[in-house]
Amino acid sequence: MNLRASEATDRCSTRATFIVMGIGESPIESLSQRELRNESGRVLREVSEGHSFILTNRGVPVGRIVPLDAPASALTIARPARREGGWASLGIERKAAQRGLGEILDELREDRL
Repeated sequence: MNLRASEATDRCSTRATFIVMGIGESPIESLSQRELRNESGRVLREVSEGHSFILTNRGVPVGRIVPLDAPASALTIARPARREGGWASLGIERKAAQRGLGEILDELREDRL
């Protein structure tokens, strides 16, 4: 009986994972969006004490929470991100509609009246 209770406690407890960023750097705790929402007080307290976190959304790293006085990242941005391609690059011409959206919606709503 006690074993099941401890298993349930283990499943509900917050499990932090650590990510090592590079040689000589200390591991950084991974923090989910839900943990940030539910434990924001603890997180802010730890950040004010100098801890850093990798913020994840569904297990995918999306950002970093660091103290204000943390040294700048060693990674530099060589060039800004640039979007290429997409629907506009396909060159598809839009056809003009024969009827307006309002007319189509009125026709669909006639059955309800």
